[in-house]
Amino acid sequence: MYKVCKNSFGQNKILNRNMLIHAGKKLHVCELCNKSFTRKSILSSHMLIHTGKKPHVCKICNKSFTYKNNLNIHILIHTGEKPHACELCNKSFVYKRHLKRHRLIHTGEKPHVCDICGKSFTQKVSLCKHLLNHTGNKSHVCEICKKSFPYECNLNSHILIHTGEKPHVCDVCNKSFTRKGHLDRHILTHTGEKPYVCEECKKSFAQKYNLKMHILIHTGEKPHVCEICNKSFRYKHIFNSHILIHTREKPHACELCNKSFAIKGSLKKHLLIHTGEKPHACELCNKSFAIKGSLKKHLLIHTGEKPHVCEVCNKSFTRKTHLNNHILIHTRQKPCV
Repeated sequence: MYKVCKNSFGQNKILNRNMLIHAGKKLHVCELCNKSFTRKSILSSHMLIHTGKKPHVCKICNKSFTYKNNLNIHILIHTGEKPHACELCNKSFVYKRHLKRHRLIHTGEKPHVCDICGKSFTQKVSLCKHLLNHTGNKSHVCEICKKSFPYECNLNSHILIHTGEKPHVCDVCNKSFTRKGHLDRHILTHTGEKPYVCEECKKSFAQKYNLKMHILIHTGEKPHVCEICNKSFRYKHIFNSHILIHTREKPHACELCNKSFAIKGSLKKHLLIHTGEKPHACELCNKSFAIKGSLKKHLLIHTGEKPHVCEVCNKSFTRKTHLNNHILIHTRQKPCV
């Protein structure tokens, strides 16, 4: 009987290996990067990173993976299986870590506590961001653009902007990302998983940020206030666009004709004039449109829907401009005789 962990072993070889784990010894060393491991099998798996070999192949789509665990997770995309189920509400998840995060909704547990002010958080990354409010320390400086960061990991992520490197690759579609968090969010588009649930209306979201923005609908809160006209906004990006009305600034310029726009979305729409691209196609008649809003208006022809109603006579119209023209009938003053 081995006294450290109270497990018994039938073979001395297995006992010796167990003793190395407790002793913290790692005898199997990678000759390429000097990383060490307790087991030879783990070293063998690690070597695949250097060789680029992907021995585990999906029988459905022939995509290959370095590790068997990654293949097993990938297969769930084909089967639609979500093996990790919440015992309280039966909601299921593809990844175990998403189930763990979901459980905090039921327990209300916030295990990550700030030592300075006692505020607690469900996720460690939220605590790290919060700590910056107390320290304000940004000791890690980018040598290229001199931008400073509080943590070395933040600096490392930032440097990828300059190098163009995207080390985090999606196993499903091979799209690559500079940050692991961005990859994690992207993976949800394949799984259809929405782990963030609104407690008020039970609507779920793939990203935590989208849930935070959604909650403002229930609270009615509009935290972004214009100092010039006191108009308030629910979302910061709309607030930023509003500020440009006062400054008359148009920072988004077309490289082809130099026309400038206050909002980036307006520039994107404008570029379609030059490219002739019409990415939004009607599934009923195959007519295509440059702008999604134009497709929505077009669909009303097929559905017969007239969402714009006159408050005076209840006459309805497919387009708001038609309603506005109609309202003039009621408001227009007759000339004096």
